[in-house]
Amino acid sequence: MNKHILIIALIVIGTLLAVNLFHEYEHENLKLLKLKEKFTVEKKTSVDHSKFQVLQQEFKTPQDVTKTCISCHTERHIEIMESSHWNWKRVAYVEGRGIEAIGKDNVLNNFCIGASSNEQACAKCHIGFGMTNDEYDFNNALNVDCMVCHDNSEEYMKGSALAGYPDRSVNLTKVAQSVGAPKRENCGFCHFNSGGGNNVKHGDLENALLAADRNVDVHMGVNGMDMSCVDCHTAENHQLKGKLYSVSSNNTNRLFCEDCHGDLPHLDDMINRHTSRVACQTCHIPEYAKVNATKMAWYWSESGKLKEGKPFSEDNDDGDHEYLSTKGRFVWEKNVKPDYAWFNGKADHYILGDTIKSIPVDMNPLYGSHDDGDSKIIPVKIHIGDQIYDKETKMLIQPKLFSDAKGDSAYWKDFDWHLAAAAGMKRVGLPYSGEYEFIKTKMNWPVNHMVAPADQSLQCNDCHTSSQDGRLAKLTGFYLPGRDRSYVVDFIGKWILILSLVAVMIHGGVRASVVLRKRKYQVDEINK
Repeated sequence: MNKHILIIALIVIGTLLAVNLFHEYEHENLKLLKLKEKFTVEKKTSVDHSKFQVLQQEFKTPQDVTKTCISCHTERHIEIMESSHWNWKRVAYVEGRGIEAIGKDNVLNNFCIGASSNEQACAKCHIGFGMTNDEYDFNNALNVDCMVCHDNSEEYMKGSALAGYPDRSVNLTKVAQSVGAPKRENCGFCHFNSGGGNNVKHGDLENALLAADRNVDVHMGVNGMDMSCVDCHTAENHQLKGKLYSVSSNNTNRLFCEDCHGDLPHLDDMINRHTSRVACQTCHIPEYAKVNATKMAWYWSESGKLKEGKPFSEDNDDGDHEYLSTKGRFVWEKNVKPDYAWFNGKADHYILGDTIKSIPVDMNPLYGSHDDGDSKIIPVKIHIGDQIYDKETKMLIQPKLFSDAKGDSAYWKDFDWHLAAAAGMKRVGLPYSGEYEFIKTKMNWPVNHMVAPADQSLQCNDCHTSSQDGRLAKLTGFYLPGRDRSYVVDFIGKWILILSLVAVMIHGGVRASVVLRKRKYQVDEINK
């Protein structure tokens, strides 16, 4: 009995020793811990604008609020008026085009197509007042909307089709007394709802991020880091860091994960080596549209149907529009796996007047390849659809969509594509042959938000697999171990294995022969 107890005790002790000897403890990532400490400190404003005497008045117009703001914050309006948020464009070098001023007045997309001739509606997401047409005065400082970015009362909102003016229900005095650093609500008003509704365009930016769980986004999750947009998108003189590649071309003023996490964010050296060619988002955003669906397709060609002479809508079970007479048919998806592309930070765009070169029309080709040392693999949302183009000139058409009343050629009122095309192209100064059709288009939206917790990130076999479901199955032009076969490599590897086995057998045979001879010699010596 005592003997059995002793054996068991020795086994237990041996097991504990083995665990301690061979178990590798998970080390704390001190860089990540330092970042967590930095951003968990709650920022408090030192200024209470409600106590300022100059704000103790009834503001009758939003311009009165702006005038009061810049009476103290002198020169800030100049900074704003030099920003792309104000000008809706950037001057940049575009490969194959040279120096171009590109922005919402000349770049088309495959959502609402374009802002030209539709400014009164599109200006709901402009940081100014009174944009009713293309003659908007970008030099008038009083048209700068300070409140849309700095309101902390959560009551400010732009009015629908009011040319950028606030909704008539807004209490301007209360808002003016409640300003501070931008919050998620300020940025989200435009960026979450662009394209006509929540999560329509981006797929990774939506109203759920106002109070998200950390499983939706580890940075913005209220039970996680609880960060705001401007914690990452910092600004100097109102020039925010980061840009949207639907209307941006050059590789400047970009925002990278490495800006905070460094070039060696992992404790595993093998994973760190991946970051030279794989963007952080690729592994850490395995899905987007985690809470609400995003629009994946928009078919303008199916618009214009009426019931009893009136426009109508059809919604799915989640309340998303699947059909609108004004806009056509939509396809929505939720919990979407991204597509992937090589990207070097540069892009092209379909600019008004461009001749169509391929079908589908790529509205914003992302530049990059495996052979380009500046390129990394990034996740993208690809939005497809169709839109109106001129059959004779081979140009996409900028239609006039918005008007307050019928009879002004606006498609959303008159439902006549010919009239809308003629009015829109006249407005932008381009020819229209009178012959239109619809053509397939696609657009790339890089995915940068909805970062998952580390334990939900992609694993090796999500990419390094021969399965057609592998994350990088469609990304060609390079050799990916585990996915691709190289007959030369396979041939060399097979013969290395065969020759290794032969070498082992020969080595073993020689050793056996030597041992046997040695033993025979020893036996012979003993027998003498």
